[in-house]
This record gives sequence, structure tokens and C-alpha cells, in this order.
Amino acid sequence: MLALHTLGVNPKPILGSFLQLQLTANSGAAFGIAQSATVFLSLLSFLGVAGIYLFSKSITARSWGIALGFLLGGISGNLVDRLFRPPYLLHGQVVDWIRLPHWPIFNLADTSIVISAVTIAILLINDVKPRSRYDVP
Repeated sequence: MLALHTLGVNPKPILGSFLQLQLTANSGAAFGIAQSATVFLSLLSFLGVAGIYLFSKSITARSWGIALGFLLGGISGNLVDRLFRPPYLLHGQVVDWIRLPHWPIFNLADTSIVISAVTIAILLINDVKPRSRYDVP
């Protein structure tokens, strides 16, 4: 909401040209792909939230809980925009506002999803199980 009320389409420099704030709307996914698939992305987000909810019931490892928390937060943040922003239900555009050079404009929900993906990759590479071996089944 703060981005919507304080930013415009012209970039606002924070750290020179490296970090700028610029308001834009994105009907697609990361990197602007699937611009015409907003309904599909919305439904996929619902499935993601449901999957995380079901999977989270069986995890006991704190690291997996944190990774899934970031993922759930990111998916939910973008889903709220898709549900309640114009033009209409399930077709809403995600509000993006963080601009870096040579990179598409993004938001904190996108950042959260990336943090989750990196964390999950590290957990998988290090063979960290979602259930601790010391837990009682």
C-alpha cells in the first residue's frame, strides 16, 4: 500500500542507479513471463498454499519451517494482489516496486520466494530432512 501511495512510474533513486523504487504492475510471473496467464497463476498459487499447509503438518525441522514460511509468505503476498487488485478477481496485477540494474522490477513477496528457493536448495544439497530423526513419529 505504501508503494502505491508514494511511488510513481518514474524511478526514485535510493542508492544511485543501483537501487531505485519504481511502481509497476505485473499480470504475469517472474521476469514478466506468462502475462496472459493470470488466472492460471492465481490457481497455481492456491495449490501452492494448500500444498505448503499440508506438507508443513509433517515437518519438524526448524530450517524447513523457515524455508516454507518464506515461501508461504511470498506466494500469499502475490496472491492477495491477484485476488483484490484491478482489473478483477483472479486477474489482478501484482504491485512491483524494487528496481535493480539489468533485472526486472520485483517486490518483497518475490524476494521471499527466492530466499525460500535458495534455502530449500541448500537443505536438499545438505540432505537435511524435513522431519528430524530425533522426533517421535
